[in-house]
Amino acid sequence: MASEHHAPGRHELTDASISGLVKFGIGLFLLIVAVLVGMRWMFNYFSATQQLGPPASPFAEIQTAPRGPVLQVHPAVELRDLRQGEKDKLDSYGWVDQKAGIVRIPIDRAMDLLVKSGQPVRNSNPPKPAGKQK
Repeated sequence: MASEHHAPGRHELTDASISGLVKFGIGLFLLIVAVLVGMRWMFNYFSATQQLGPPASPFAEIQTAPRGPVLQVHPAVELRDLRQGEKDKLDSYGWVDQKAGIVRIPIDRAMDLLVKSGQPVRNSNPPKPAGKQK
Protein backbone atom coordinates (compact mmCIF):
# COMPACT_ATOMS: atom_id res chain seq x y z
CA MET A 1 0.00 0.00 0.00
CA ALA A 2 2.90 2.25 0.50
CA SER A 3 3.60 2.22 -3.23
CA GLU A 4 0.23 3.93 -4.00
CA HIS A 5 1.26 7.08 -2.16
CA HIS A 6 4.01 9.08 -3.78
CA ALA A 7 6.09 11.80 -2.36
CA PRO A 8 5.56 15.19 -3.99
CA GLY A 9 7.95 16.02 -6.82
CA ARG A 10 8.63 12.42 -7.82
CA HIS A 11 7.35 10.69 -10.97
CA GLU A 12 5.79 7.28 -11.33
CA LEU A 13 8.12 4.58 -12.63
CA THR A 14 5.65 1.74 -13.36
CA ASP A 15 3.34 3.13 -16.09
CA ALA A 16 5.56 3.47 -19.17
CA SER A 17 8.04 0.83 -20.21
CA ILE A 18 10.78 2.32 -22.35
CA SER A 19 11.83 -1.07 -23.70
CA GLY A 20 8.18 -1.81 -24.69
CA LEU A 21 7.90 1.52 -26.53
CA VAL A 22 11.21 0.91 -28.35
CA LYS A 23 10.12 -2.60 -29.35
CA PHE A 24 6.76 -1.25 -30.61
CA GLY A 25 8.52 1.50 -32.64
CA ILE A 26 10.93 -1.02 -34.22
CA GLY A 27 8.04 -3.38 -35.00
CA LEU A 28 6.01 -0.56 -36.60
CA PHE A 29 9.01 0.54 -38.68
CA LEU A 30 9.62 -3.04 -39.89
CA LEU A 31 5.91 -3.43 -40.74
CA ILE A 32 5.94 -0.23 -42.82
CA VAL A 33 9.09 -1.34 -44.65
CA ALA A 34 7.55 -4.77 -45.33
CA VAL A 35 4.36 -3.19 -46.73
CA LEU A 36 6.34 -0.82 -48.98
CA VAL A 37 8.52 -3.68 -50.30
CA GLY A 38 5.42 -5.83 -50.86
CA MET A 39 3.64 -3.05 -52.75
CA ARG A 40 6.69 -2.41 -54.94
CA TRP A 41 6.85 -6.13 -55.78
CA MET A 42 3.09 -6.20 -56.52
CA PHE A 43 3.28 -3.19 -58.88
CA ASN A 44 6.25 -4.68 -60.72
CA TYR A 45 4.42 -8.03 -61.02
CA PHE A 46 1.25 -6.44 -62.39
CA SER A 47 3.08 -4.19 -64.84
CA ALA A 48 4.97 -7.23 -66.21
CA THR A 49 1.97 -9.58 -66.46
CA GLN A 50 -0.93 -7.27 -67.42
CA GLN A 51 -0.20 -5.02 -70.34
CA LEU A 52 -2.63 -2.15 -70.77
CA GLY A 53 -2.12 -1.74 -74.52
CA PRO A 54 -1.28 1.48 -76.31
CA PRO A 55 -1.82 4.66 -74.34
CA ALA A 56 -5.04 6.50 -75.06
CA SER A 57 -4.84 9.57 -77.21
CA PRO A 58 -5.10 12.73 -75.14
CA PHE A 59 -7.65 13.96 -77.71
CA ALA A 60 -9.84 10.82 -77.61
CA GLU A 61 -12.53 12.29 -75.42
CA ILE A 62 -12.36 15.99 -76.14
CA GLN A 63 -15.70 17.61 -75.55
CA THR A 64 -16.43 21.06 -76.79
CA ALA A 65 -17.57 23.48 -74.16
CA PRO A 66 -21.20 24.53 -74.46
CA ARG A 67 -21.90 27.92 -75.92
CA GLY A 68 -22.42 30.62 -73.39
CA PRO A 69 -25.86 32.10 -72.87
CA VAL A 70 -27.17 34.25 -75.66
CA LEU A 71 -27.85 37.50 -73.89
CA GLN A 72 -30.24 40.10 -75.19
CA VAL A 73 -28.53 43.43 -75.70
CA HIS A 74 -31.78 45.38 -76.20
CA PRO A 75 -34.68 43.19 -75.00
CA ALA A 76 -37.34 45.88 -75.47
CA VAL A 77 -36.33 46.45 -79.10
CA GLU A 78 -36.17 42.70 -79.78
CA LEU A 79 -39.65 42.19 -78.27
CA ARG A 80 -41.04 45.04 -80.37
CA ASP A 81 -39.49 43.54 -83.52
CA LEU A 82 -40.86 40.09 -82.67
CA ARG A 83 -44.38 41.43 -82.15
CA GLN A 84 -44.18 43.48 -85.34
CA GLY A 85 -43.11 40.39 -87.29
CA GLU A 86 -46.01 38.39 -85.87
CA LYS A 87 -48.44 41.22 -86.68
CA ASP A 88 -47.09 41.38 -90.24
CA LYS A 89 -47.75 37.65 -90.65
CA LEU A 90 -51.31 38.01 -89.33
CA ASP A 91 -52.06 40.94 -91.68
CA SER A 92 -50.53 39.65 -94.94
CA TYR A 93 -50.86 36.97 -97.59
CA GLY A 94 -48.13 34.41 -98.14
CA TRP A 95 -47.21 30.81 -98.74
CA VAL A 96 -46.97 28.42 -95.80
CA ASP A 97 -46.20 25.36 -97.97
CA GLN A 98 -46.24 26.04 -101.70
CA LYS A 99 -45.89 22.36 -102.70
CA ALA A 100 -48.95 21.41 -100.61
CA GLY A 101 -50.86 24.53 -101.70
CA ILE A 102 -51.21 25.96 -98.18
CA VAL A 103 -51.42 29.74 -98.00
CA ARG A 104 -51.61 32.30 -95.25
CA ILE A 105 -54.31 34.99 -95.37
CA PRO A 106 -54.90 38.03 -93.13
CA ILE A 107 -56.75 37.21 -89.91
CA ASP A 108 -59.59 39.66 -90.63
CA ARG A 109 -60.22 38.03 -94.02
CA ALA A 110 -60.15 34.56 -92.43
CA MET A 111 -62.75 35.57 -89.83
CA ASP A 112 -65.01 37.02 -92.58
CA LEU A 113 -64.75 33.78 -94.57
CA LEU A 114 -65.66 31.72 -91.49
CA VAL A 115 -68.73 33.86 -90.82
CA LYS A 116 -69.86 33.62 -94.47
CA SER A 117 -69.37 29.84 -94.55
CA GLY A 118 -71.89 29.36 -91.75
CA GLN A 119 -69.56 28.43 -88.92
CA PRO A 120 -71.04 28.86 -85.43
CA VAL A 121 -70.58 32.34 -84.01
CA ARG A 122 -70.26 33.26 -80.36
CA ASN A 123 -72.87 35.68 -78.99
CA SER A 124 -71.65 39.15 -78.17
CA ASN A 125 -73.62 39.05 -74.87
CA PRO A 126 -72.23 36.34 -72.58
CA PRO A 127 -74.85 34.26 -70.74
CA LYS A 128 -75.66 35.30 -67.18
CA PRO A 129 -74.51 33.00 -64.36
CA ALA A 130 -77.27 30.66 -63.08
CA GLY A 131 -77.20 32.03 -59.53
CA LYS A 132 -77.86 35.71 -60.45
CA GLN A 133 -80.98 35.51 -62.66
CA LYS A 134 -83.72 38.07 -61.95
